[in-house]
Amino acid sequence: MIHSMTAYASKTGALDGMSWMWEMRGVNARGLDIRLRLPDGLDGLETALRTAMKAHLKRGSITVSLRLTRDDNDQGLALDEAQLDRVLAALDTVQDRAFSMGVTLGQPTAADVLGHRGVVVQGKSNTDDGALVKALIAEIEPMLADFVAMRAAEGEAIEVMLKGQLAEIDDLVVAADKAVMARKDVAAQNFRDAVARVVSEAELDEARLVQELAMLAVKQDVTEEIDRLKAHIDAARDMIASDTPMGRKLDFLAQEFNREANTLCSKSQNTALTALGLDLKAVIDQMREQIQNVE
Repeated sequence: MIHSMTAYASKTGALDGMSWMWEMRGVNARGLDIRLRLPDGLDGLETALRTAMKAHLKRGSITVSLRLTRDDNDQGLALDEAQLDRVLAALDTVQDRAFSMGVTLGQPTAADVLGHRGVVVQGKSNTDDGALVKALIAEIEPMLADFVAMRAAEGEAIEVMLKGQLAEIDDLVVAADKAVMARKDVAAQNFRDAVARVVSEAELDEARLVQELAMLAVKQDVTEEIDRLKAHIDAARDMIASDTPMGRKLDFLAQEFNREANTLCSKSQNTALTALGLDLKAVIDQMREQIQNVE
């Protein structure tokens, strides 16, 4: 079964005043490229995430992000007593220096003191980091299941298109085979004319003559190209039906399809056969575009 490399999944959750949102996005890539954007301090989360992803995914550029939010009610304000002592000591020094220089300063209010940076800080969250990591890890598999399910759904659509394109290629190859048979008499006459030119225009020994005639025969014979195209169609259908990722193999096979179509056009020496070869190339290009997103 075909799987696409394009997919999206998300998960949200909450625990003891902490809420979060997972997002996973995937696009096509030559291999498996995992990019994680995780908050610091969540020991073990990245390892668990990478291990799970590698178990489920073989190809694609995958970006996973996690956004954590602490609820306002979960953490009040607290005094950093050490910072408070430093601020008060500094204010006392300022007052003493001003008095020694005959300068009178107003007394700072409590609000003035609290307004200094670092005196008032956020209180500690009630959420235990270990429990949080455990809850986050528990959501990895469900998120991956959604992600893989979307890949499979996208893959089904790609598979339908690939099968349709292979059927179209098959019809064109059958038509090309018939066109070859139809041009048989013309091809034979063209070959005789070419042989006559070789014999009349060059003084060749027997071995060289045989070689030149063989080259002429090869240049006009497209039987091997048609046979290979038929074999490629069967191979592509087998790959599509496989349960293992076949994207790279399909991509290579599509290149071989294109190679045979190019050779067919160059050797056709027949308008109808050339037209069929060009139609083949167009469908093969469309098929290659779809294959680029197959895992």
